[in-house]
Amino acid sequence: MTADSIDGGMRRTAREAATDIARALIDAGYTAYFAGGCVRDALLGLEPKDYDIATSATPEEVKQIFPKARGVGEAFGVMLVRKATHTIEVATFREDLEYIDGRRPTGIRFADARADAERRDFTINGIFREPLTGAIVDFVDGERDLRAGIVRAIGDPHARIREDRLRMLRAARFAARLGFTIDSTTVEAIRVHANELASVSPERVGDEIRRMLAHPNRCRAAQSMESLGLDAAVFGAAAPSHEWRRLQALPPEASAATALAAWWLDREGGAETRGVAGSSGAAPREALRARLALSNADCDQFSAVLDCREMLLGGPERHALPARVRLAARAGFDAAIDVLAGENPAVAESWRMAAANECPSRRLPIPMVDGNDLVRAGLRPSPAFKTILDTTLDRQISGAFPDETAALVSALALAAELGATPT
Repeated sequence: MTADSIDGGMRRTAREAATDIARALIDAGYTAYFAGGCVRDALLGLEPKDYDIATSATPEEVKQIFPKARGVGEAFGVMLVRKATHTIEVATFREDLEYIDGRRPTGIRFADARADAERRDFTINGIFREPLTGAIVDFVDGERDLRAGIVRAIGDPHARIREDRLRMLRAARFAARLGFTIDSTTVEAIRVHANELASVSPERVGDEIRRMLAHPNRCRAAQSMESLGLDAAVFGAAAPSHEWRRLQALPPEASAATALAAWWLDREGGAETRGVAGSSGAAPREALRARLALSNADCDQFSAVLDCREMLLGGPERHALPARVRLAARAGFDAAIDVLAGENPAVAESWRMAAANECPSRRLPIPMVDGNDLVRAGLRPSPAFKTILDTTLDRQISGAFPDETAALVSALALAAELGATPT
């Protein structure tokens, strides 16, 4: 019986599934350790999101034990093993050959556990743990740095960065997420190589930035990036000295796109600008889309937050009731209030109260009159319809109509004023 068929249908936690896989490897005579983030997080008392296994078994040997294992990087010794509802990455101990593109090695050589640990990025990510006993196997003093709260490159930090320049961003992200400091020699190396981050693909940079900004410790991550000189890869230029009022004030659940808008405004001092430094006047959406490979949804949300925030600056008293309701129903309204709360809490709170009273659903009311009503009343569809319907809805929001009949009478009167053509 192969290991694929053992307990395959039972409900298991990710840890239990990974332990089953490791046990099968160990029973077959191989070394198998939990590796990477799952060990780091468990030692910090956090719940690991997933589990990775490092093993002395080669991909072919893994497949003998788990015939249904799927290779996703067999050239690098990586296999995916499915157990119950969980997919566990199983990677052969290896050491990397020469790096020439600042991202991946030209090849690998299967090796022992020590060499595998020493090829990794930071000491806190280089700790192994024996799955069955819980014993720690630590070749890089990662447990010491976990206790001290330090993010430290394994070995020569310049070499680790030359191997993969994205590690500079990862250092900032890990330090912010965990509340750690970055080791001084690693900081020095990052500052030396910071301008090389621009050569990393926008997709990879964007993914790291989204992960940073989606975390409640987003402000610390952004501050770290700027102090290390990594922010130019996002905004096209180094940051001027500035406060962090907006980004720091965001609620923990704020989206990455909202946080990006807050960070941008903090850098610009809240200036009413449509451009991004270094973008030759291009709109923020387009400049950031290029540098971070933003999705359409993220671009739309980023722009919506900036646009709404500008309209909210003067407070609700500057707008008539229909305009306030339309604003509250716009995409990005609540996120814009979150951003505004960092620069003018009183105005932000007045908008929250107005919206809670006037548009709690954040949706426009169902119109008493629509285009079909106008056509049935004898009007030919035309561009004037938009003005008629928008004006009628505004009057409806203002409470001008007791019922649909009164609304239609008003709409038809406006149509006559505008010269709408009857059928």
